Order: sequence, then C-alpha cells, then structure tokens
Amino acid sequence: MSRPTALIIGAGPAGLTAAYELLSRTPVKPIVIEATDDVGGISRTVNYKGNRIDIGGHRFFSKSDRVMRWWLDMLPMQRLDEKSGRLVVSYQNQHRDVVVGDEGPDPETADDVMLVRHRTSRILYGGKLYNYPLSLSFDTVRKLGFATTARFGLSYARARVAPIRPERSLEDFFINRFGRDLYDRFFRDYTEKVWGVPCDQISPEWGAQRVKGLSITKVLAHALRSAVRRRADVAQRDTETSLIERFLYPKYGPGQMWQRVADRVRSMGGEVRMETRVDGLTHEDGRITGVRCRDAKTGREDLIPADYVLSTMPVRSLVAGLAPAAPADVKATADGLMYRDFMTAGLLLDRIKLGGGADGTNLAERVPDNWIYVQEPGVKVGRLQFFNNWSPYMVADPTKVWVGLEYFCAVDDSLWSLDDDAFLDLAVDEMVALNLIDRDAVKDRMVVRMPKAYPAYFGTYDQFPVVRDYLDGFSNLFLVGRNGMHMYNNQDHSMLAAMAAVDAIAAGGATDKTAIWSVNTEQEYHEERGEDRKAA
Repeated sequence: MSRPTALIIGAGPAGLTAAYELLSRTPVKPIVIEATDDVGGISRTVNYKGNRIDIGGHRFFSKSDRVMRWWLDMLPMQRLDEKSGRLVVSYQNQHRDVVVGDEGPDPETADDVMLVRHRTSRILYGGKLYNYPLSLSFDTVRKLGFATTARFGLSYARARVAPIRPERSLEDFFINRFGRDLYDRFFRDYTEKVWGVPCDQISPEWGAQRVKGLSITKVLAHALRSAVRRRADVAQRDTETSLIERFLYPKYGPGQMWQRVADRVRSMGGEVRMETRVDGLTHEDGRITGVRCRDAKTGREDLIPADYVLSTMPVRSLVAGLAPAAPADVKATADGLMYRDFMTAGLLLDRIKLGGGADGTNLAERVPDNWIYVQEPGVKVGRLQFFNNWSPYMVADPTKVWVGLEYFCAVDDSLWSLDDDAFLDLAVDEMVALNLIDRDAVKDRMVVRMPKAYPAYFGTYDQFPVVRDYLDGFSNLFLVGRNGMHMYNNQDHSMLAAMAAVDAIAAGGATDKTAIWSVNTEQEYHEERGEDRKAA
C-alpha cells in the first residue's frame, strides 16, 4: 500500500507544526505548500543587513506544557548567568528547577538557543509614558494626577456595579472590564487604529480572545503577587497572558524557530515546497480530492491528490477556490470576511530622545521596552518595537537602536498605496512630531509589508458559523492557524489547533473538529454571552 499523504497549505507555525507532528506520530507524509520564499508566515524574521525584524512581535510563552516542551525540544533554553537567579520551567505538568550555569548553551557562543527575556511595555499618551498594563503605582498617579486617577476608579466601580448587558460590541467589552473613562483614554484610539473601524462595530469576541480575563482587579492582584514572589517563573501559570513578566525568545527571532522546524520536517522525509501557490481545491462526496498548485518560478501547474488537507490559507480564498463551487450563502459570507494588513517601517537610529546618546553604549538598554503603544492623536503609527530588547542579536551594531514603527491598514487604502520612500518619510516625520528622535538620527531604513495579518471581527464575521459548518463537513479537511480559522490566535494557539488536527488524523481520521475550534476560546465568556442572548 502507498503511504497516505497530507497536503498542508502554508508554512507558518500551524502548518509546520502539523507537518512535524504527522511525521512524529503517524505514517502520513506531509507535503507543505508555501506561496512565499520563506517559512514562518507572520512569525518569520526579516533580515536587513544583519538587522532583524520580528513582524508584530512574538513572545514565546504558553500556558500549554505541550507547546513549551515542543519549543524547548527545538531550541534549548540558554545557560543562565548569576544575575538571572533560579527559574522554573513548566514541563509535562512537573516543575523542573534550572540551576544557575548547570545546563543550556551560552548564546555568546551558540546560535541554536532560546533566550530568557524580560517583558516591558508602555503606552505613550500626552507625551508621557505609562506602564502597560496600567498599574496603580505612584508613577501612574503622578502622571495622571490624583483627580483623574480618582475619576478612573469611580468609572471602573460603576462598570462593575452596573455592567452593560448584553455585550454587543468590543466597546461594551472594554467598558465592562476597565470603565468608560479608562477605555476612552487608553484603549479606544489604539484599537481603532488597528481595525480601522469604531469599537462599537467590532464583535466582543475579539476581546474574549485577546484580552480574555484581564481587568483592573487582575492587574492589581498580579502586582501584589509580583511584590512577594521570590523567584522568576517562566511558566507563569497564574498570570494573564497580557501580564506576563518573562518569556522565551529565539536568539535570531521567531523565524529561527520555524526554519529549524522546516529543516527537521525535510530530514524526516516530509516536503516543504516554496514559492508554490494554491489556486484551488477539488472535492467529491464530502471529501477534498486534490489541491491545484502553481510553481511561481516555472509556471507549472499540478493537481496533487491528498488523503488529508490542512489549510492555513485565508478562508475567503479557500472558499473561492473550491470546485465544485460552494453554496451561494457560504460563498457570500466568505467573500464578506475582512482582514487588516500590516506595514513596519524599520529605522536604524544612532540616538533616541527616550534615553541614551551617541556615546558608544547600548542605547536599547536605556529604552527597556519591547513595545510602546502610541495613543497620541494626529499620527498614524500604532506601536513601536525595539528589536534590541527582544534579543540583542537582532541588531548588527549594538550601539544603534533598531526600531520598528507598526502601521495597520488595508491593501486598498492610501497608506498601503504609498511607495516605500514616501511611507518611510511619513514614519520619520511622525517620530520627529512625537519628539522621539531628531531627523538626522536615522542612519538606515526599510519597509516590510504583510497582507492579511489580522482576520477581522466585523464584515460578515457574525455569519461565520455558516462557513465553518460547511467546511467542517469535508471529512478530510482541517482548518488551522490564524487565517485558516479566521481567528486572531497567538502563535501557540495556532500550534495547538494543528496538534488537535493531527490528533484526529492519528485516531484514524476522526471527523469531529470540535477540539480544533475549542483552542483559545474563553469558555466562561461564551457561556456568559449565551445567558445574555437568552435574557435579551
């Protein structure tokens, strides 16, 4: 008998995880089809003259033991110096103490290594920097003023006593957890930059996935725990994702992880075909029978038969490519699914006004942030990334600051349509307008464009179950990954969905997709929403 095959569309975290899991646990041969010339999808690392860009920023942190173990099997954690103290790493529901200096590679001499990094994020608002998430610290009260802080507290108390029911929008979701005044000051403008529409037009399910249980109460409780904690805990099981203090990170960015996985897939007998575009899928009697592909270099077209298909391609494109065509209601809903696109301006600086100077020191140590969220009106930039602080090895010259300005847009809008020089001029102008740099501090610059970076929770999203039910009806088709499921999943959630799909295949081709769709859902929230609908 010939070996069964699985066609995997997309070489991002979900697709490559599925390929590796299939090779590790089943007789199925994976063939990964990737449209671009690089692996990792949005989790790839872009290398520009030795300066590396992490598109969107990827903390390697998960509450899943399975994912943490998987990552560390690919890239071991660094040897710790005396300043790092003792760490606890979650491993198969057991805690394993990592003793200073007793194991792990030294990142100064080894490349295949996970660094232990400290998370720092702040919000730029009114020319001042506030910790993110906001903390009730002396610094916060001093910057806001006592009267404003008290007003925020009263607003939060009102939201807790009389929450909005039912929650019909993302605006309702935020107000219920932070109060209207805090929402207006620190959440609304940034969120609307990301999505391009008002928060009252976005489904609250985005908040359920991305913010989950975060609230003022959780922030305060976390601050108290941190004050008495005696040792660092990489696992951070009792911590909301938005509040984690430490995370793992590959020495050369997230793309290093996915290059390692792709290499292992090939060495184990799988295939990863680059620059090959999927044009459509054929089906018959409730099964996908083949995938139509086109080689970008040669123009050659192939129809590859498949026993299983795991798709991470955008749902809109998947449905459009089905032959025979999908039913009219399914196609209309898929056509109406929306996406937000993403552009990063990489600026190499010799100084920055947030701290540091041209004195030969590592300026990024004086600007500790991984991210700074820009809440200032009058500028289009949404967030700043300081790549030096993700990993000091992300920048070729440690005396320079390598910063990414993140812009959220759509491929048909005026921002995306700017040529590279005009877009970079805008980025520099905004940094100057924010009084963060002098214009002559910029020594080099470049652009990264990422279409369909974020599946949107508006458009026809409220009708998405129609599409999901139809596609889940194909017994051998498994939707995984952020765009494959049209869910704003983190990297680890995409991996867990892929693992759940392989679990089904390993169990003899089980057709129930529930376990896949249950990854990264806030069960209590959805139960609450159900009660809200009944009450309404």
